[in-house]
Amino acid sequence: MNSTLRIAIQKSGRLQEDSLKLLKESGLQFSNGKDQLKTQVRNLPIELLFLRDDDIPQYVEDKVADAGIVGENVFVEKQKKNELVRRLDFAKCRLSIAIPRSESFTGISYLEGKNIATSFPVIVQKYLDKNKIKAGIHEISGSVEIAPGIGLADAICDIVSTGSTLLSNGLKEVDIVMQSEAILITTPELEVAKKVILDKLLFRMQAVQSAKNNKYILLNCPNGAIEKITSVIPGMKSPTIMPLSRVGWSSLHSVVDENDFWEKIDLLKSFGAEGILVIPIEKMIA
Repeated sequence: MNSTLRIAIQKSGRLQEDSLKLLKESGLQFSNGKDQLKTQVRNLPIELLFLRDDDIPQYVEDKVADAGIVGENVFVEKQKKNELVRRLDFAKCRLSIAIPRSESFTGISYLEGKNIATSFPVIVQKYLDKNKIKAGIHEISGSVEIAPGIGLADAICDIVSTGSTLLSNGLKEVDIVMQSEAILITTPELEVAKKVILDKLLFRMQAVQSAKNNKYILLNCPNGAIEKITSVIPGMKSPTIMPLSRVGWSSLHSVVDENDFWEKIDLLKSFGAEGILVIPIEKMIA
């Protein structure tokens, strides 16, 4: 029985670069030349398959691949027998309704009786049903943004990252249908030996993602402020505190969440912290 874990990733497009980056940061050693369809990881029993993003859920359901990295929007749209095992915190975007800039959007009822062009008919139909709206859906693969301009549809539903593509096509975003990001999916009936390999990879991914969301912080502070400071940056378990040669002062080392980094820095300064150094963390294992 082959116990090599086969992971499908996008062969080209917005997900591929970040997928490869995460796998390499997780310690996987492999080569990925141009137009390569598969490659063997040298230091773990893992094989990478380079496939079309839209095809990955089907390959995972058919067990041609054991796992795959796809956009959450594709996972929801394809409705295959896959399990979402981890959100990967990159390729974040949204699936949104957009209409011509000249139109006035009066709410979801605006779409009643309209035609909507999209590459995601399943998601759009669920959105319409949820809001009790009856509208036509034109399934298009490729450049959906052109549909209103050529009279094919009154609105579109498409992936939006910055909104610049909508703007250049005379459209405006009016409602968000769903948020999306890269996710790791697997077949629900993964063999035990392959699950052991997957768990090892998930552990490494967790260490990489935790490191990106946190910073290592070093600072000097009066001893009288230590209790206040440790209440703000308690660290993974507790901060490291070492006395300085300066009487009444200590060096404090801890970890701070990047999401509220600046707010906490201002608070630490108000407590008398000085000489604050902030250092990126490469890996973080709790």
